[in-house]
Amino acid sequence: MFKKIVQIPYYLWLALFVVIPLAMLFFQSFFNISGQFTFANYVTYFTAGTYLMMTWNSFLYAFIITFVTLLISYPTAYVLTKLKRKQLWLMLIILPTWVNLLLKAYAFIGIFGKFGTADNFLSFIGLGRPQILFTDASFIFVASYISIPFMIMPIFNALDELDENLTNASYDLGASKYQTFRRIILPLSMPGVRAGIQAVFIPSLSLFMLTRLIGGNKVITLGTAVEEHFLTTQNWGMGSTIAIILVVVMVIIMYFTREKEDKYEK
Repeated sequence: MFKKIVQIPYYLWLALFVVIPLAMLFFQSFFNISGQFTFANYVTYFTAGTYLMMTWNSFLYAFIITFVTLLISYPTAYVLTKLKRKQLWLMLIILPTWVNLLLKAYAFIGIFGKFGTADNFLSFIGLGRPQILFTDASFIFVASYISIPFMIMPIFNALDELDENLTNASYDLGASKYQTFRRIILPLSMPGVRAGIQAVFIPSLSLFMLTRLIGGNKVITLGTAVEEHFLTTQNWGMGSTIAIILVVVMVIIMYFTREKEDKYEK
């Protein structure tokens, strides 16, 4: 009885901030800008080239951001586990997440903007003053930088919990460092990799603030479209439709990247 009472706040929070908002979005997605019930929003989304291109862009950017983040985070997390004060170094990596996302975005505007730090450095070494801000490269760089801690943490935890006896046994049996990594370390750290991919890929699908501030509206994603429909065109039905489709896609991604149970486990 006490256990059920303790769970009430959890279910209340889940209902108020997850179930009810999703139900309202789903309901609103069947109305056009005039308030009439229709299925046209879903038809438009799956037939209009503009929305299909936005969907492609969203997946492409999310994939690139996740790939770049993983490429940096896995070696970093592996090195961290070998350091003496690994918890201190991990905290220093996590520290930037305490800073508001908007503040970090404006900081990069100053760094990448005209006559900014990066611009002045390139000019100093004789490369002129190329356009850095409001490009795909700057958007991917900033999004990857912001996402790195969320990729490192689960990978670090998975590697840190790895039993050293397994790697030592691999070396004793004659395996090289590469073979040990490929057959022991990498497979056992995959739960952390999957968790990191979820933590980076899913939010990257719906980025909209960075596309405005760093991408300069040259980077168009589904998150940008949702913001545009809710705040500018006031077409809440179409905005809700895109949001619902994003939620469905995110659930599918979470399903395929979930930690699978061992078929031999009873």
